[in-house]
Amino acid sequence: MTVARLWSTHPEDVRALDGEELRSRFVLSGLFTEGTVSWGYAHDDRLLVGGLTVTGGAPVALTAPEEIAAAFLLERRELAVVGLAGPVQVTADGETFPVGPQDVLYLPLGTRDIAVSGTGTVYLVSAPAHRRTAAALASRDQVEAVVLGSAERSNHRTIRKYVHADGIESNQLVLGITTLEPGSVWNTMPPHVHARRTEIYLYDGLGPDVLVHLMGEPTATRQLLLHDRDVVVSPPWSIHTAAATGAYSFVWAMAGENVDYGDVVAVDPQDLR
Repeated sequence: MTVARLWSTHPEDVRALDGEELRSRFVLSGLFTEGTVSWGYAHDDRLLVGGLTVTGGAPVALTAPEEIAAAFLLERRELAVVGLAGPVQVTADGETFPVGPQDVLYLPLGTRDIAVSGTGTVYLVSAPAHRRTAAALASRDQVEAVVLGSAERSNHRTIRKYVHADGIESNQLVLGITTLEPGSVWNTMPPHVHARRTEIYLYDGLGPDVLVHLMGEPTATRQLLLHDRDVVVSPPWSIHTAAATGAYSFVWAMAGENVDYGDVVAVDPQDLR
């Protein structure tokens, strides 16, 4: 088991960082390896993200990394298991859930034994929790879906909400998937910030395309060049928007003060610098 740590960074410090330093503080690459869980621990809102590819062999157990000092992974946490390829099977305390591409399984605080089997890839997002809710599986075709943007503005996209105030109940985790239509490349434009929540993006489906992710304070933006299945942390003070050389999907996950999806402060694109 490998774990990468991403420490909190003051917004004024970001202005002086070069591209390599930005990547080391905000980007996780290579999370998805065969038969082994790789983790990243973000000190912003204590988010824990991981990846795993299974190839039909023995089930792979999800155990607690040393960094969270827990007897088992969800001793003090909740978890979303996002299907990227598959289907796979997730067994949690004796109950088995089939998880297909863009399905999301939520597992609550106190779930002890978790294992992944089958053939496919899953993305894992975990946040601290204080009360037990209920396990729930949401399929891609059944969750709330909102269509936004237009082909003319290169941002025609569908936002699917899975874990949120009006969806799967959680403590502080909010999660969904946005998919851009062919010919559209811009996401989250106009941008926004949300001072009460950290957000983490996983970009998926890029293939050989490259993506430019914009981050930083609205008046002091910085850029990151990202590739397929890279993960980027967006602190509460940072915008998060991107454009790529082709269409893609991204998993957005937030944790912090509340689970109100609309609790954001919009930024006028004319004010970006």
